[in-house]
Amino acid sequence: MNFRRLVGPLLALVLLAGVGLAVSYSVREKRQGEAAARESAARITVRVLTGSEKEKFLLDPELTKVLAAEGIAITVQKAGSREIATRSDLKTFDAAYPAGAPAAVKISETTGSKRIFTSFYTPMCVASWRTLLPVLENAGVVAAKGGSWFIVDMAKLVGMMQKGTRWKDLPGNTAYPVGKSVLVSSTDVRKSNSGGMYLALAAYVGNGNNVVDNEADADRLGASMVGLFSRQGFQESSSAGPFEDYTSMGIGKAPLVMIYEQQFLEYVLSRQSVNPDMVLLYPAPTILSKHTIVALSDNGVRFAEAMTTNAKIQSIAHRYGFRSQDNTELFAQAEARKLAVPHTLVDVIDPPSYDILEKLIGRIDAALSR
Repeated sequence: MNFRRLVGPLLALVLLAGVGLAVSYSVREKRQGEAAARESAARITVRVLTGSEKEKFLLDPELTKVLAAEGIAITVQKAGSREIATRSDLKTFDAAYPAGAPAAVKISETTGSKRIFTSFYTPMCVASWRTLLPVLENAGVVAAKGGSWFIVDMAKLVGMMQKGTRWKDLPGNTAYPVGKSVLVSSTDVRKSNSGGMYLALAAYVGNGNNVVDNEADADRLGASMVGLFSRQGFQESSSAGPFEDYTSMGIGKAPLVMIYEQQFLEYVLSRQSVNPDMVLLYPAPTILSKHTIVALSDNGVRFAEAMTTNAKIQSIAHRYGFRSQDNTELFAQAEARKLAVPHTLVDVIDPPSYDILEKLIGRIDAALSR
């Protein structure tokens, strides 16, 4: 009889416990679902329009993982940096990521976005060959400083190109006595930032080492620079093209090529061995090309903030040859490959304003389009 009296309460307790567990599980499941929903909502996909020189970097698997940890996935479309600035569909992207501050300024003006972030930078350089160093040194154009090679007389080099000087005409040239003109190969100045920076640099030395700051001088100097581009023949629209010619076709096709330092460093750092005749020349003066993110949406802001503050991303960027605020890691990697990189560049100029640079480019375009 006592046993029967106990069964009822025990069954009630078991039933009550079961209900309690069910309610607890339901609440926990609900909270987990809400947390998953919040996490899913926090994940974003960012559409990025970028210059070709950053395509490999932005598609790097390690960078993808770091961004994923920040709740960010990206889709990348490439275009010439100057082309990016004039795209009619800019607002369909979350972020524009050109090379060069002038292009970023134009994008900001076109879209009305003031959310601008400078991520990395790289100096403009000339890729060349050690075979040519004695020839150029004898001509008074290049000299070694601190283990690196510099174009110490950029005005003289520009003058030689404007005069149509041929390699075989250089005094004592037995290393490369060919009939082709001394020219620095570049991208299409009308489409690519690296071509525009080359023009800005040539115009600076042509203007008595002064930044071109008015339309009259821009028109005059642009006219005098036409030959630097017209005599190159076909020009690529992005910086990857001329550098690929340099690495694959060698001195015969590309004795002097205007590139970003970053391209050369990325190439060397990503390979076990490279052609030992390859050498990097630093113009004096040179121009720094700033890789600038213009955020075109809130998602673009999140992407830009991650790119400019995440230490792991800075480290990945160094592996691709980009400079940032602290370049200790980049320089160590370069020196491990026996590559002398100047840590500080003191002879650096600013490019002209976007409108003046457009005037210079317009003068070249008018001549090339005839």
